[in-house]
Formats: sequence, structure tokens, C-alpha cells
Amino acid sequence: MPECPRWSFIHGREDEAEEIVTDIEDGIRQEGTELEDAGETITIRQRRSIGIATIARTVFTLYPRRTVLCFSLFVGQAYLCNAFFFTYGDTLITFLDVQQTGWYLAIFAFSNFLGALILSRLFDTVGRVRMIAGTYIVSGVLLAIAGVVLGSLNATTLTLFGAIIFFFASAGASAAYLTASEIFPMETRALCIAFFYAIGTAVGGITGPLLFGALIENAAGSGDITKIAVGYYIGAALMVAGGVVEVFLGVKAEGQALESIAQPLTAEDADSGDARPAEATA
Repeated sequence: MPECPRWSFIHGREDEAEEIVTDIEDGIRQEGTELEDAGETITIRQRRSIGIATIARTVFTLYPRRTVLCFSLFVGQAYLCNAFFFTYGDTLITFLDVQQTGWYLAIFAFSNFLGALILSRLFDTVGRVRMIAGTYIVSGVLLAIAGVVLGSLNATTLTLFGAIIFFFASAGASAAYLTASEIFPMETRALCIAFFYAIGTAVGGITGPLLFGALIENAAGSGDITKIAVGYYIGAALMVAGGVVEVFLGVKAEGQALESIAQPLTAEDADSGDARPAEATA
């Protein structure tokens, strides 16, 4: 994003970056808030571009634990979403005699929005690790419980289960995207989101529907709704696993400068190479 002052500074546009930051700071002061002087500096090597090989090496060799973390979070949320939502409409129509699913889907969608809206602030105050782990584990456990009692649920109680599950899961999944964007060096962040999203979609979005489609077909053929529960258990297990990985490998990124979470690649080679050195304050 050329309008990002960090991007501009790294790519040799320090005057443009300074102008952007000054405009932001002036706006804050006009609102009556005084800003403290910058207390830290970082020296970087400005470059016009950073190759894909450098980015790949950074993700897999310099930050393998964080790579495992993001992989676990993205796969977990992809499977949980598909385990419930992919089977939800067919379950309502085939087993629960619902002819019009629109209102049920609207309630389900609203709970997704409400969870992210209400819980989002807590990821900064309570903390990333606690909230991501908590939302992942809670939603996974609730999905497993839904699988256990699936045979006794009706359309209303199944929708209620889904609304509560995704109240937590939507907030946690949103934070997974945030995690991928902030725990790697600045130059790699956009690609990291795309990379882990692609992996999560491939694992959960390709294999998931094949599995859950087979479960629905078998359940419909036998008239036994509980056969769908296997998909719930798989999605729940992967979601809980993602939460557990967050407990052990999560990064406490709340309230931290991005450069302190992961040093920019341009700062790592500040003492070598022929790129132009420059100093920024933070």
C-alpha cells in the first residue's frame, strides 16, 4: 500500500512518509490529545523491491513457530465453519422439515457480526493469546457438544447452537487474519495473509466439503441425522487444536509496535549491502 508510511519509508519515499505521519499527528492534536515524542529509532536499508524468495525464506526458516501457529489457526477455522455451515441448510431442510431457511440464516449471520463487534476490543485489552485461544477452544467445545446432542435438536435449537458457536468463532477467526498480518516482517505481511488463507481454504474448503457432502448423503440415505455429527467432531477437534497451539506459540502483539513484533527485513541487513541507509523514529 503506497499510502502506508512504513511502506513509503522502506521504499525510499521518506518525505512522503513524513508528510503522512505529520498529517495524522496534527489531526490527533487538533482533537485535544498530546502525543509523546518518539523514543525509539530503527535504521533500515531502503530498497525498491523485495523478492518472493526472500519472503518465503523469512516465513519458513526465520519464523517456523509462527508459521505453524498461522497454519493451525487458518485450518481450524476453515474446518469449523464448513463442519457446521456447509451442512446447516441441508440439515434444516432434509431432517428438520424447514421449507424456508432465510430467517435461520439471517440469525446465524447476525451472530457472526455481533461476535466480532462485541469481542473485538478484548483482543487488545485482555490480550491476543488469551482471546484467540479462548474463542477457538470455546467454539470448538460447543460444536462438539452440538454433535453429541444433534439427534435431539430442532431447527430453533440447532440455530441457537450455531449462533452461539459462531459468536465466538467469528471473532477468533477474524483475529487469525490479524495475527498473520502482524507477526511477520512488514514486507511479508500481505503475502502471508494470502498464503495462509490459501492453505486454510485448500485444506478446509476443498477436502471439507467433500467429507461433509459424503456425511450428508449417508445421513439422508439412512434418515439418521446423527451421522452428520462426525463432521462436527472433526471441525471441533481442529478448532480446539488451533486454540491449544495459540496457547503455546501465540504472540502477545497487543499494544506493540509492529517493528518490535517482527523486525523488518530491511533492518536485518542494515549493516551490509549497497542499499541506502535511513533512520526512522517510532
